[in-house]
Amino acid sequence: MAVPYEATGRIGQKTRTKQALVAAARELLAGGTEPTVEEAAAAAGISRTTAYRYFPNQRALIMAAHPEVSQRSLLPADAPSDPEARLELAMREFTRTTLEWEPQLRASLRMSLEPGAAQPVLRGGRAIAWIEDALEPLRDRLDVHRLAIAIRSATGIESLVWLTDIADTTRDEAVDLMCWTARALLRTALTDPPPLYGKPSARRADPAPRGTG
Repeated sequence: MAVPYEATGRIGQKTRTKQALVAAARELLAGGTEPTVEEAAAAAGISRTTAYRYFPNQRALIMAAHPEVSQRSLLPADAPSDPEARLELAMREFTRTTLEWEPQLRASLRMSLEPGAAQPVLRGGRAIAWIEDALEPLRDRLDVHRLAIAIRSATGIESLVWLTDIADTTRDEAVDLMCWTARALLRTALTDPPPLYGKPSARRADPAPRGTG
């Protein structure tokens, strides 16, 4: 297996250089530009030759600019015990993060849908873990993992894109609709649990901090 360029030699300096390129790419994305490697290098004040040692193409650069979130929970320290209140708090924070990183998330989503392209690990399932955390008080009553999957399928960047680009809602309206949908799914699950299919899903260990998906 090839050793990444930044993992050899002056690791500290190389790490800072890579971080500068990623930061420049994120800033350009936030400004409405999907940067090439050369454009990110210019914005970061780094030579294009050096930049290509870290990112061989635009795709690699854009995927590196996908946000990483280290939080294990979206709930405050004094979170309530009521599942619906907990879910509302978690969804408001999740949608806030989605809006904050919308340009970067849109770029990652678009690249993940390119036909014939190798599919990147777009997100590490962190959002499902956040939703499960919010639903923890219900773990003895229903399959919170299945419910978290159902809620995630109706929220996040994919839903935001559809609601704003296709349904022509404002972003504030989109946030309210996604939070309402999450609450509606929870209420429905309490009387009509989500269906099981195939083999029971193995509960994955806590994923390493990755994206917001």
